[in-house]
Amino acid sequence: MVIVLVLNTNRREDVLACLASLRGSAFRNWRAVVLENGSTDGSYEAIRHEFPEVRLVPLARNLGYAGNNNVGLAEALSAGADWILLLNEDTVVAPDCLSKLIEAGEADPRIGIAGPMVYHFDAPHVIQSAGGTLDWAWSGTHIGQNELDCGQYRQVRPVDWISGCGILVRAATLREVGGLDERYFYYWEETELCLRASAHGWKVVHVPSARIWHKGVQIDYRPSPTVTYYSTRNRLLTLSKHHAPAVVWLGACLQLARTLTSWSLRPKWRDRRTHRDAMWQGIADYWRGRFGKRPETESTAKTHFA
Repeated sequence: MVIVLVLNTNRREDVLACLASLRGSAFRNWRAVVLENGSTDGSYEAIRHEFPEVRLVPLARNLGYAGNNNVGLAEALSAGADWILLLNEDTVVAPDCLSKLIEAGEADPRIGIAGPMVYHFDAPHVIQSAGGTLDWAWSGTHIGQNELDCGQYRQVRPVDWISGCGILVRAATLREVGGLDERYFYYWEETELCLRASAHGWKVVHVPSARIWHKGVQIDYRPSPTVTYYSTRNRLLTLSKHHAPAVVWLGACLQLARTLTSWSLRPKWRDRRTHRDAMWQGIADYWRGRFGKRPETESTAKTHFA
């Protein structure tokens, strides 16, 4: 059995479209659980009315992508799920997506995590993520990002990590390695889970025939300073947690130093000063051991974030 966890925060129309696409799945042995993160837009009532078969779990407080999904992971494991799919509320799945993911996962008992081909919703043939890779300094990159899909990714293949907007995890893997690390709050938590699974001998694979479309990131996406903060702090946390070699630390520090210098000194990057400040804050909070939700500052008070 597959349990699909959908985390929703004030995305009423998106979550209804996501659940409608799941209802059209060719794969039948699945159940959906919506983790309702304090929405005030009528999401709870609309889901209960239009999808009475879906279990709704109100969350007591916002623990970020990691902590909120851990509530669902614990419930899915107690319910006896074989596989658990973490799915963003702003995604739409192809009718055969679940079938393709499960088929690939069941083909090899050591596959612990599998991910679909993620496309841009507003450019449905353009790839958002064909899995993820880490470079020599452990900087994460989406494979195939913004490429037109011309069949260049055809085979199930190993990758370093899977995009968190749609990630299938074997229950046995979670029982062995544990759930998401709640210190991350959001960003990098799915990458860290993939690294942890790999360290325990589980395979992480991308399944290009399984398709989803994601609304939250567009081709011209420009991350907010808050994303810069979490990406910086949580990348450093990942290096520390996984005992990255000295050369990786050196590369990461050089990359951060180069970026901070450019954002501080080069006139063309004046508009990146808020990102520079967020990066400094992320570095400082990592060294202080301050994790979880980003602390409010004068600059972040003006920035809306999840």
